[in-house]
Parts: sequence; structure tokens; C-alpha cells
Amino acid sequence: MRWLFLLLLVLNAFYYVWHQQEAPLKAKEVAPLSLYKGSQQEIRLLRETGAAAPARRRDECLVVGGLAARDQLEALRQRLLSLDIGALPLAGQLPGAEGFWLKVAPESERLLDQEVLASLSKDFKDLKQKIIFCEGIATGE
Repeated sequence: MRWLFLLLLVLNAFYYVWHQQEAPLKAKEVAPLSLYKGSQQEIRLLRETGAAAPARRRDECLVVGGLAARDQLEALRQRLLSLDIGALPLAGQLPGAEGFWLKVAPESERLLDQEVLASLSKDFKDLKQKIIFCEGIATGE
């Protein structure tokens, strides 16, 4: 067992010396940023430009729902109100969508992100979200 240990120790030393003799890697040359500057004169973060979320037009609304029963819809509305997200039930059916839906208030849309929707979809099966045109939408209140 001692001989095996010494053999492995010698092989490791040989391997170390062999790798030290290899030529070092050359650093990649990078062109200066001033060569790439065209119409863009500086680097800006997405938050600084206001383009963190895709811009929606004023005539588009966010609706959530697709629930089969009105009591589920009211429970969803109460849950959204507890999260300070304003929502009103839609009076009629959405074209091409089944179930009952809530229209999210425009000032509350930023609060309803993917994390909130994921946690809500655990409690409300078949919860969906859509962005639709606001024209002709009648709310229940």
C-alpha cells in the first residue's frame, strides 16, 4: 500500500511539472469601445431607459380569470384586493374565452407580475391572463 501511495505521489508531481511547461494561453485582444460607438454614445441600463417591460398601448387591458364559477371569481377578486390590486368583474363573456374574468385596473397592472400570478394559479386552477382591447368591455360595477 505504501508503494502505491508513493507511485501516485510521483505521478502527480510528474503531471504538475508537465503542465507547467506548456505555453501559457494568450489573452484575447479586445477592441476599444470607442470603435463601436455610433449613434449610441453611452451604455444605459434597461431600467434607465424605461424599457424594462414591453410598452402596451393605452387601449389594451389586462384581464385575469377563465374560472368556471362566479364564487371562484369573487374569491380571486378578494385575493387581489388583499394584494392592493384593483380588479372589476366583466359583465359579459370575452370573445374566444370561456369562464368568468376580472379586468385589472391600469394602475395595478405593475403589481400583478409573474410571481403573483404563479402563486394565485396554485389556489385557482385554470387561472389565465390575457391582454385585450379595452373597447367595448363592460365591467360589472
